[in-house]
Amino acid sequence: MSTTTISGPVARRIALSAQGFADARPGGAVTRRHLQRVLSRIQLLQLDSVNVAVRAHYMPLFSRLGAYEPTLVDDAAWSHSARKPRMLVETWAHEASLLPVADWPLLRSGAKRMGWWTNYARVLEESPQLVDDILTVIKEHGPIGAGGIERALVGESGGAKPGSWWERSEVKKACEWLFGMGQLTTGTRRSFERLYDLTERVVPPEILSRTVSPEEGARELILRAAVALGIGTEPDLRDYYRLGPDVSKRAVAELVEEGVLEPVTVDGWPDPAYRHVAAKAPRSVTGRALLSPFDPLIWRRARTERIFDFFYRIEIYVPEPKRIYGYYVFPFLLDGELVGRVDLKCDRAAGVLRVQGAFAEPGVDVARVASELAGELRLMADWQGLDGVAVGERGDLAPVLSRLVR
Repeated sequence: MSTTTISGPVARRIALSAQGFADARPGGAVTRRHLQRVLSRIQLLQLDSVNVAVRAHYMPLFSRLGAYEPTLVDDAAWSHSARKPRMLVETWAHEASLLPVADWPLLRSGAKRMGWWTNYARVLEESPQLVDDILTVIKEHGPIGAGGIERALVGESGGAKPGSWWERSEVKKACEWLFGMGQLTTGTRRSFERLYDLTERVVPPEILSRTVSPEEGARELILRAAVALGIGTEPDLRDYYRLGPDVSKRAVAELVEEGVLEPVTVDGWPDPAYRHVAAKAPRSVTGRALLSPFDPLIWRRARTERIFDFFYRIEIYVPEPKRIYGYYVFPFLLDGELVGRVDLKCDRAAGVLRVQGAFAEPGVDVARVASELAGELRLMADWQGLDGVAVGERGDLAPVLSRLVR
């Protein structure tokens, strides 16, 4: 049976449309309805501790919606009321992520690969009572951070110094193990510090009690990945939620058999691909966006290179002399192409968005890219409450960009 062949540009437009970049930005205030619209496309928001420019979970919404109040995400993720029920919950998905509360059982189904937190299981062996004691403290005092748990444990031990029956580092490790295993989640955050709470106090009982098999979990997560990506290889789909290969391959095969995924060949892609049958390929994708290193459009670097012919690696952990583009680099999307990249830092003390490096991709119209980039940088600076944009000297875009933002 022959498969449909899709050109590279069509595959790129499918991917962009699936991620919401074919949708117009709102003309007025961004509301919870807009947040829901974006989440219906990208499915989750990745969390990351790096705060040199903008927190990772805020940026994908700005990229798709423009300026908005970050409290929109905070309220959806870390507060609950009868009028505004909690929309999102923290757990491990692609990485630590915010995802719809209703998806909690899918991530607890056993379809997802176990993560690095399993290395902390040894804490249970060395201090078997510690986990029970932590859960008791959280039950009485939660939501509470690891430091607060440590202080409570010291108080309950009569002021004994850490080390006799537990170590301070062990408390954090045990909390992370409990978080990874789903017994704890984040009740709220305080200056981005995770305040742990019992999962049953965060996830509604009707959702928490739902039992999902690994096969059903994999099917539903692959389906969500296919909606988010529009088109991708089996490893692309699997990576979205970091599933195991066996359950992923079975889920893809089932969805193909059901007619939900269509096997396709994409020109220039070495491996078979799958297109969600509802994925659209608009004639064009216009507009501009700065993309966080943790944006789901680009977080799988091999797929980014296939789709955009854009080699991209985050250089946070690269020694400065060996960095090519900079510490925290944002690709720049313009009319469906990745046309440049900028190393950004929000310098709040000086009140400016610092462009520490600005680089154009080969063959682009540098003047137009710089003009559009300047506009998006000014928008980002305003969104962050900064007074302006300051451009450094690194990169071929820097001279013209510097003139434009003065």
